Amino acid sequence: MPRRSKIEGLPKAVKQWLDVALVDGNFSGYEQLEAELKTRGFDIGKSSIHRYGSAFEQKLATLKLASEQAKAIVTATGDDEGAVSEALMLMVQEHLFNLLNSGDGKFDLPKIARAVADLGRTTVTQKKWQTEVRARATAAADAAERIAKKGGLSATSVAEIRRSILGIAP
Repeated sequence: MPRRSKIEGLPKAVKQWLDVALVDGNFSGYEQLEAELKTRGFDIGKSSIHRYGSAFEQKLATLKLASEQAKAIVTATGDDEGAVSEALMLMVQEHLFNLLNSGDGKFDLPKIARAVADLGRTTVTQKKWQTEVRARATAAADAAERIAKKGGLSATSVAEIRRSILGIAP
């Protein structure tokens, strides 16, 4: 089993400072970071900082890509029914499934179990919200239909109003 990273053992405030310094320095200047950590009382070599920085940079790049993809989904769909949330949940499910199937054993099973439980709750909440929105839209369409019929609109006009409220293509 490999040794635990010295950086992972840093106090929270120091690790947060290091993360910010890595991003601000565009993941370079490891000798300066090594020197600054020494002044703070931590003897961590530039190679260790570089290994940590490389992994952190990769995670950050992945997060930026996911964010850009989510923005593209919102632009393409308008997210009127939570398409981004649903797409994100599917991506997380796929990632967790791949992680469990990787077989390398480098995962924290309790954290994954918690993530799956949270994802399940989120999925249920999302579906409940979608059902409520559809029910409200249907109720609004029904009310509009009743009002339109009282006003003497044609069946075609009433159907068009209903489709418009429910977002159904003609």
